[in-house]
Amino acid sequence: MDTPNKKIIEVLESKPADESVQEHLIVEINEENRRSPVIKIIVAVLAVVLVVAFAATWFLQTADEQTIGGLTQTFSSIFNQNLLIFIAIGLGAQMVDGALGMAYGATSTALLSSVGVSQVAASGAVHIAEVFTTGASGLSHLHFKNVNKRLFNNLVIPGVIGSILGAYLLADVLNENYIKPFVSLYLIFLGVFILRKAFVVSPKRKTKRLAPLAVTGGFMDAIGGGGWGPIVTSTLLSQGRPVKYTVGSVNLAEFFVALASGAVFAMFQGVDSWQVIVGLIIGGVFASPFAAFLVTRIKRKPMIIVVGTVIILLSIMNFQKSAKKLYKEIYGTTKNVEVKH
Repeated sequence: MDTPNKKIIEVLESKPADESVQEHLIVEINEENRRSPVIKIIVAVLAVVLVVAFAATWFLQTADEQTIGGLTQTFSSIFNQNLLIFIAIGLGAQMVDGALGMAYGATSTALLSSVGVSQVAASGAVHIAEVFTTGASGLSHLHFKNVNKRLFNNLVIPGVIGSILGAYLLADVLNENYIKPFVSLYLIFLGVFILRKAFVVSPKRKTKRLAPLAVTGGFMDAIGGGGWGPIVTSTLLSQGRPVKYTVGSVNLAEFFVALASGAVFAMFQGVDSWQVIVGLIIGGVFASPFAAFLVTRIKRKPMIIVVGTVIILLSIMNFQKSAKKLYKEIYGTTKNVEVKH
């Protein structure tokens, strides 16, 4: 049965693609997705899991520590007051993603770095959490038939290849102290790119080579902790492609991109940032319906300006910290070598 939103979407998609039509389409699509029972089911399940987890933590902390010491330590290391910080970051990042259709990874990575989470742990946690958030989003888009199968097929395999390569380099090859300043610079560029969208309308141009775009998006998303949406979605929308099928296809492909990079991070680095992951998942899934509500109340242009500015400022601070740390490491090493000789 067609809903009022679906009828409006069909009318808007028959009109020539311009900025006002695209913004209206995003509002209607997010409102349509908000009605999906998938999100409500996931929120209910996570609410039960959260209550059980906190109850189990309380029980384990009051029980005999010699008998269940290992479990007590694990649960108490996750479900404590620090978890609220990561839940708040997950909430904020998902609200941004729901309102703009992008920038979940860039926002969450910049915020995680600002509270002292390492680049490898941040990127790994973001992509593992995105498996759940993009899975919920992808199911919603499939349910509402927002996926263009041909576009999805052209994006998913190159995107997965790029994400695996980026995750492998970050997890097992590159020195984090050396890569973190460059990641901060990348996020500054990404923030400028997002901010630019509020003031400059990109000329429409048709690009048939989707594989290089997807590889680039997947690679930068994995190594920088975000970028799939801003790079891939923005480029496709600038070509005048329909918002409904672009957002739906890119979001579904992002599930597989996040799954691939998350698996690589887990394989080479292990998973020791469970508190970050749990916080992002809880915050992200709970924020999904509110994000759809937010996008109907706040204009997209001011939201883009705020998000782009926050990412730039946070990334500048993170760059300063990481650059100073790298300088001290290089300077200290050089000084030690001179003393030895």
